[in-house]
Amino acid sequence: MVRLNRIYTRTGDNGTTGLVDGSRLAKHHARLEAVGAVDEANCAIGLAICALDGSLAEHLRHIQNDLFDLGADLATPGEDFAPSEMTLRIVAAQTEWLEQRIDAENAELAPLTSFVLPGGSEAAARLHLARTAARRAERAVAALAAEAPVNPQALAYINRLSDYLFVMARLANQGGAGDVLWVPGASR
Repeated sequence: MVRLNRIYTRTGDNGTTGLVDGSRLAKHHARLEAVGAVDEANCAIGLAICALDGSLAEHLRHIQNDLFDLGADLATPGEDFAPSEMTLRIVAAQTEWLEQRIDAENAELAPLTSFVLPGGSEAAARLHLARTAARRAERAVAALAAEAPVNPQALAYINRLSDYLFVMARLANQGGAGDVLWVPGASR
């Protein structure tokens, strides 16, 4: 269990942050950019939850917990991606859960005939914002993977997350009926 008695430690005053294994990295390191981007996506999802209720909100809370797992995974350097009692890692079952939700919820939607513009309802707009935050987090995790080993399941999970948030945004737009569709060249 986590117990935080002090919020500030002063250990980061020199521009470094501690990792799970006790090592320290510069706060601008790609690993910490990835962890921070995942945290931002989690915050955007929290904002979306404020405009939702029922199973959509419940599923997003589930994802928020997964994103904390993802942050812990990224903050644990190394090449052994097997979870253990002391090491949190994203596992295939977490990505599979997202895929099952995508398939089930997308089955409720009419097929797309155009690209969808972010917006429609407030809830959908918040979900689209969360989707773009998840895409930015994916780019940060991919950038880290280009220079250091990253759990392949972490990459798969963050890739699938934006797809799920897109489907959720369509659901929040009255099952897609309230989607704002792109009209090519409309502003000419």
